[in-house]
Order: sequence, then structure tokens, then C-alpha cells
Amino acid sequence: MIHSTAIIHPTAQLDAGVSVGPYSIIGEQVKVGAGTQVGAHVVIERWTEIGRDNQIFQFASVGAAPQDLKFQGEETWLVLGDRNRIREFATLHRGTPDGGGRTVVGNDNLFMAYSHVAHDCRVHNRVVMANAATLAGHVEVEDNAILGGLMAVHQFCRIGCHTMISGGSMIAQDIPPYTIAQGDRAKTIGINLVGLKRRGFPEATIRGIKNAYRLMFRSGLRLEAALERIELEYGTIPEVKHFTAFIKESQRGIAR
Repeated sequence: MIHSTAIIHPTAQLDAGVSVGPYSIIGEQVKVGAGTQVGAHVVIERWTEIGRDNQIFQFASVGAAPQDLKFQGEETWLVLGDRNRIREFATLHRGTPDGGGRTVVGNDNLFMAYSHVAHDCRVHNRVVMANAATLAGHVEVEDNAILGGLMAVHQFCRIGCHTMISGGSMIAQDIPPYTIAQGDRAKTIGINLVGLKRRGFPEATIRGIKNAYRLMFRSGLRLEAALERIELEYGTIPEVKHFTAFIKESQRGIAR
């Protein structure tokens, strides 16, 4: 399963069923889980841990040192979960000491060609990053978010679950869960109604999310007053609870 032209460091650990294509390089202290397929000309650098059944396509760069001028070669890690697909020329970087030392990627994500995950990011599960979508350092992306092509996210921003970010958008503030955002310094323009229906959200839940969105962004209420109304009227819905908690925890402010 290992092509004769591949270079595997003696300290790398490859589980059963791992395949490595021609001219790929796997560095020291790399761990690759069972069933993972590494294509041709892939570079996986040291201190990278990869789970099971991932597909890493040709020319991808996984676990390279962070693009942070303060980084001095310390031991930091990229930890990748299971069943992720990393397409051509995608780049995923390790963490930095200032950011906790770990970039963490969950399960079942799709990183399309030329997408980039910078140091210390947290990408949860079932996220889609379209072609050339870019995360700066310390970004968090929650479950089931879809990031359009050629979009970029500023450092330390958060992208909520079940969001849809339009292609070419520039994200400078947090994007609340269940919403659609677009534009250069992106703004929310509504809830991700089609996405929520496709994922089987009950009508009552969608209605609660929609009403919470209207109170937050369309009522003219100040943020604190809007949150109080939302919690009073729709606070029993778990998704609405997450919506309000996300906004309360925002450090960069939410894109309104």
C-alpha cells in the first residue's frame, strides 16, 4: 500500500490499510489512522495526528509550520479526525504555543482545492470549505457550516453552526448560528432556511429560530433587550438557546 517512491520517516506510525501514493512525504512523529488514503505528492509534516478513513488528495500540505512570525519551531500539533476529505493544494497548519499548541479538525469535513486552515483553528464536524476559502489563525467553525469559495475569515472570529457564507465574503465579526451572511465586511441577511429544512429541523424549531432572528436583527431593539425578549419567548428551544449563548459569548461582536 506504500508506493516505492514515497518517503516515510522511521518514527511515523501508519495503521493497517493506510495507502501512500507516489512521491509523498510523511514526516517524523506523524500518526495516520487505519484506512486513510494519501495521494501522490502529498506532504504531511511532523507532529500531525490523522484519524481513520481520511482521503488526502494529490499536492495537499498537511501539518506544515504555522505562518506566524512569532513561531520558533516549538512542538505544536495538527489533530485531524475521521473521514475528512482534503482536496488538491489544500493547506492545514499546526498550532502555535500562544494558541494552545493545537489546530483541531473534527470529522466528515470537506476541504476543497486551495482552501486553507491556519494555526490554532477549531473546525468542528461536517463543515464544507469551498475552493480557496481561507481561515486566519484562531478561527472556530461550528458543525455543518458551509463556507463559499474565495471567502476569508479574520483572526479570532467564530462561525456558528448551520451557517451559509456566500462566496467572496470577508468575515470580520462573528456569524451567529443558523444564518446566511454575505459581503465585504459580511452582514447577516436572514436564516439558512433551506439548509435547516434539508437537515430535518422541525417546523416549530425553524419558526423559533426565525422569530429569534427577527427580534435580534430586525426589531430595532438594543442587543441586551433583544436577548431578553428572545429568552423569555423562545428560550425553551435548544437551538435558540445556542443562538443566544453564541451571541453573549462573542468577543469580536456579531455581524448585524
